[in-house]
Formats: sequence, C-alpha cells, structure tokens
Amino acid sequence: MAKEKPIEIINPPNMLKVKVGGSLPQVDQRAIARAEAALAKLSEQFTDWIAEELERLVEAWNEFDAKGDTPETRLLLHRRAHDLKGLAPTFGFPLIGRVCSSMSKLTSDEHATLKIPPALLRAHVDAVRAIVAGDIRQADHPVGATLAQELEDRTRQLIDAAAA
Repeated sequence: MAKEKPIEIINPPNMLKVKVGGSLPQVDQRAIARAEAALAKLSEQFTDWIAEELERLVEAWNEFDAKGDTPETRLLLHRRAHDLKGLAPTFGFPLIGRVCSSMSKLTSDEHATLKIPPALLRAHVDAVRAIVAGDIRQADHPVGATLAQELEDRTRQLIDAAAA
C-alpha cells in the first residue's frame, strides 16, 4: 500500500469575531425590564398620540376633499397615511397600520397616474376613525380585520386594473 500523506486541518481566522470584538455579552435582563417598564409607562399616552395622528389624517383628507386630487393634496394624504402605517402598530393599533398601508399604496408616487375614487380614500379614513373610536387593538378583531381586508382587496383590484 502506498504511503498515506498526513492530513492537515487549516482553521482560517474568524475576522468577523475580531472586528466585532469577540463574543456577544450576556443579555442584561435588568436593562430589558427597565425598557419594558418605560414602554408600559409610555403606553398610557398611546391613545392620545393615535388620536393626534388621526386628527392629522382627517385634516389631510379634508384638504384632499376640498381641493381635489392634486399632487400636493395626494402627497399630504400619503405622508399622513405612511406615518400612521409605522406608528399605529407601535401604539397598539395593528389594524390601523394595515389600513394605512393600503392607503399609502394608493397615494404613493408609484401610482401617481392612478385615478383614485375619493370614496375609497374616504373609506380608509373612516376605517381608521372607527378603529380609534372602538379602541380596537386586536389584529384579529372580526369586524376590524374584515374591514382592513376589504380595503386591501379594493386597493389591489384598483391597482391591478390600472396595470392591465
């Protein structure tokens, strides 16, 4: 039998570990507890904050309704819907996030040439109003989830029809 060559194992240096500075430190459970307590304290203000954001959305809708679909009114409505899309889940209103996500798709630059029925935009605004008024915080609320799904479906249908 031929003479076998010795096996040599090469371990390349872990450059990521060197750059990061070694192993990750242990998670500080006390820091997490402090953060959760601070968030719980802030959560008392979430209802007020969502009401303020709703007021801004309604003002943008009123301007859109009064002046018509112009690039300026559409942009303002888009900004308000986009802001709420991000803030609402943080404030404990995930359905508002869904509704505003649908609304911000309609009003985005991507669909600038889309002729949006004002009634569809109004339905989005009214849905947000209803969710805030009903203090609906569950993502699976039967009426709220159905409403959000219907608005998403109508938005998708309008966008798909325009693309065809």
